[in-house]
Amino acid sequence: MKFGVILAAIIGLAVATLVIGYIGFGAVFQALTVIGWRGLAFLSVYSIFPLFLLGGAWFVLDEAAPLRHWAAFVWGRVVRDAGSELLPFSHFGGFVIGARAAILRGVSPTAVYATTVVDVTTEIIAQLGFTGLGLGLLMLRLGDRSDHSALVGAIVAGMALSAVAAVAFIAVQRRGVHLVEKLAERFLPAAAAGAGVIGRALHTLYDNPARIAVAVATHFAAWIASATGAWLALRLAGQDVSLESMLAIESLVGAVRSAAFLAPMGIGVQEGAYALIGPVFGLGPELSLALSLLKRGRDVVVGLPTLLIWQSQEGVRLIGRGNGAAD
Repeated sequence: MKFGVILAAIIGLAVATLVIGYIGFGAVFQALTVIGWRGLAFLSVYSIFPLFLLGGAWFVLDEAAPLRHWAAFVWGRVVRDAGSELLPFSHFGGFVIGARAAILRGVSPTAVYATTVVDVTTEIIAQLGFTGLGLGLLMLRLGDRSDHSALVGAIVAGMALSAVAAVAFIAVQRRGVHLVEKLAERFLPAAAAGAGVIGRALHTLYDNPARIAVAVATHFAAWIASATGAWLALRLAGQDVSLESMLAIESLVGAVRSAAFLAPMGIGVQEGAYALIGPVFGLGPELSLALSLLKRGRDVVVGLPTLLIWQSQEGVRLIGRGNGAAD
């Protein structure tokens, strides 16, 4: 593991601890007990729904995929998210192991790698729309107040940068096949040999705008579903928070996390964002941090068994390859 990743994780953990300590460990723990095990169980089970949508958004990009491969794409997405949230590396590592998981379920490597790139792009576009929704709700909430103008400005600047990055990323996929090959060598080494084929597959994908539109819409629905799950968990715990407020909080926290995508597991970034944004919408800082910790717990409950299953499948494959070589 690279020293920079370890250092970033340590700094993030320190920031998260400082934020919780500033609000008060006792207050955050008390808020967490209010939500309780029932909230954790609900979020863990409910998370299956947005993950099914996310897998579907990926699946729809593979024009040649039979319906039975839908489950493979869903599983690949579950593994991708588990790796991104639990393993100490950036989201790029999650993309790699998610792609590997889909391939082990029988999907063509070329299709997996090409659709992974486009899936990431469509998710960025959908998140821009979701962040725009949150920004609109924030501005309605603040009205003529100027005490949060810095927050609004930062979010607008982040959206502008994300939009520029999305356009540039699409341009690279459409025009920069050579750069796609270099990226494949860097982040998807198993795909490097067929990078030219992947480049042609990317062109084919972008020549079908209907599929791109469906993928974007499905990603947007998944963002809405995820925020709704957090709202329902709080409502089950007896917390009076509106769905509009939770949509705004989740969209803006998600935007902050995406802007800091190099931070391993978003440690510190997520906690700071909840503590800052939650109170603007009437969700106390201690309850906002409790929700963040609850989601961390959900990631462990869902992600740890996922990674163990994926690792066992990789182990079986390697053993099988070794036995074949021995024969």
